[in-house]
Amino acid sequence: MKTSIFTWILRLTAAIILLQTLYFKFTGAEESVYIFSTLGIEPYGRIGSGIAELIAAILILIPRTTLLGALMGAGVMLGAIFSHLFVLGIEVKNDAGELFTLAIITFLCCIALIYLNKSKIPNLLKLKL
Repeated sequence: MKTSIFTWILRLTAAIILLQTLYFKFTGAEESVYIFSTLGIEPYGRIGSGIAELIAAILILIPRTTLLGALMGAGVMLGAIFSHLFVLGIEVKNDAGELFTLAIITFLCCIALIYLNKSKIPNLLKLKL
């Protein structure tokens, strides 16, 4: 299957956003610690979500595993979006809603990638023994 430029733009956008937040999660940046402390899952939630985002970004960039990475990325971003809507608020520590906006953009890119790879879903569900 030939990959279009649009698909690569979606992949790169999602992966870059997922990867750029890892520095803050893995170094224990003040804003990241605040977020996960507010959610009551510091430090394990911060480190765990960072690992999940790293795996999702890598899978998104590999054409053969894009669907799996996009499913994982959409799930992680859905958690981030719900955290913002129900616990943290749209704006966190005067960021003008930047983290929330990045979560929405990443979620939409992942959803688009899932849609573009929907024909691969049955293969994902097949159990090979």
